[in-house]
Formats: sequence, C-alpha cells, structure tokens
Amino acid sequence: MILNGQHTLPAHPKTIWDLMMDANVLARITPGITRLELIEENVYKTIAEIKVGPVGGAFTGTLKVTDIVEHEKFSLVVQQNSRMGNAQATVNMLLEALEDGLATNVSFKGDVKLSGMMATMGQRVLAPVASMLSGQFFEALKKELP
Repeated sequence: MILNGQHTLPAHPKTIWDLMMDANVLARITPGITRLELIEENVYKTIAEIKVGPVGGAFTGTLKVTDIVEHEKFSLVVQQNSRMGNAQATVNMLLEALEDGLATNVSFKGDVKLSGMMATMGQRVLAPVASMLSGQFFEALKKELP
C-alpha cells in the first residue's frame, strides 16, 4: 500500500523538525502510540493500540529514523507486529520552507507491506484509515506549535 500526502503548518522548518525529532512529542501526536522507548540513537521500541475497521490490537515493534538531513528530510522505517498481522513501512518525510520560513510544507511518501489479517482487509479498507490517521497526526502536530 502506498502512502502519500502533504500538510502545510504555520511554522519555520526548524520548529517542525525539532518537534518531530522529540520522542515525547512524537509519542503524543502519533495516533495509537502509547509509548516510544529509546533503544539507541534514532531507534525506538514502539507500543501502539490501533483499531482498523472492526479489528483492533496491540502492536509492538521498532521505529528507526534514517536518511537524516537536518531541518529538511528524514525517513521513518517501521516494523510492527501483532496478533492481527504485521506491518513494515518506510516513509520519507520532506520539509520545505514557504513564505520566507513562516510556514512549512511537510510531504510524505511511503510504502507499507502488510501480512496476516491486516493484509486480507485490502487497500480499500486500509487506505481511508491511513488517510484519517495521517490527518490526526498533523492536527496534533499543529497543536504542539508554540
């Protein structure tokens, strides 16, 4: 399943970057995440509770921040496991300054591979859920802005 989208936030790219690189903020703004625990630099153990359609479950796994170009771009490499299936994803994030740095366009593009029960639901069910979760993420990020 392919994920992509973009959101414009009313802050300088450095401000957005600093928020997105803060594990405590990331745990608060990411839908379903209950905890991020630092394992090593830029690698976190994740614990999440997510409901997809009529099925919900607890996920555990890892989140790695890679391909870092400070204040400009990074990638998230995610591995999540649960009784209802597994998910592997790589999501590339790009921050672009707008309006002389007074706003930032954050775009994302990624590929998600699913297995188990989640894979049987298909993209028709999962794509709207992914869109809703990304919208919730960016709304929560916006509320964190100073």
